[in-house]
Amino acid sequence: MFVFTHEAFRDHVTPPGHPERVARLGAVERGLQGIPAERRDCPPGEEAEVLRCHPAGYLARVKAAVPKEGWAQLDGDTFLSPGSYEAAMRAVGGICAAVDAVVSGEAKTAFVAGRPPGHHAERETAMGFCLFGAVAIGAKRALDHHGLKRVAIVDFDVHHGNGTQDLLWDEGRCLFVSSHQMPLYPGTGRPEERGAQGQILNLPLQGGSGGAAMRDVYTRQVFPALAEWQPELLLISAGFDAHADDPLAGLEWQAEDYRWLTDKLCDFAGGRVVSSLEGGYHLEALAASVAAHVAVLEERGR
Repeated sequence: MFVFTHEAFRDHVTPPGHPERVARLGAVERGLQGIPAERRDCPPGEEAEVLRCHPAGYLARVKAAVPKEGWAQLDGDTFLSPGSYEAAMRAVGGICAAVDAVVSGEAKTAFVAGRPPGHHAERETAMGFCLFGAVAIGAKRALDHHGLKRVAIVDFDVHHGNGTQDLLWDEGRCLFVSSHQMPLYPGTGRPEERGAQGQILNLPLQGGSGGAAMRDVYTRQVFPALAEWQPELLLISAGFDAHADDPLAGLEWQAEDYRWLTDKLCDFAGGRVVSSLEGGYHLEALAASVAAHVAVLEERGR
């Protein structure tokens, strides 16, 4: 198993009090302690990879908005600092390198410990702390560069992956599954949002429903959908903000729920799994959840 990360992720600095903060990386590192995975640096992402999902004009606008000092604000909660563009591009580079490693057989599983997250970034809109849709970009690389015929993305962040859905709405080769609390930001993710070719599966969960409701929904709906799809590669948008201690939502999951879910997801795609960090804002809960998630990826990737 490979873990991809980079010190440049610490240079994406948000204003004081912002939940998506540099300290999250320290929590992730604590969660990774003792897990015998090979560490690799996230390379700089290529603009051509971003252009698989985002138009050139949007890429140029994000680059031009990066401040020389302080912060630039793209929406109510999405900020840029001087190091944000490199961080976002290394998040893209990390997911592409992880896909390359797993598809080539160099590793069976991989985890990308990067920030800013990506699953809220729509084609031409930065939002929800996100700039570029890294996991969607990784899926397109697997399909268009490596020639895979079917991939799948499972997004278990507590918030709906509206950006991934937008970027892959017309992509009939990618099954996108999102479980998320509803009602909650960003307000999308209703079951009737199915994609242009019926390849999107949205599973809203009620606040307070806990891990038991998640396990039931995944057992009844997600695992059968994955079995039918038969993906050649599974990507995970690994947000850990459904944890009971997280301040931004209330699904009341525990670290053991992430362990269970990760193990079940590794049963698909021949165990070829690439996971990328999304949310998770309570530092201790984030560390415990990452530890549970990545330990399973390492065990199943041997």
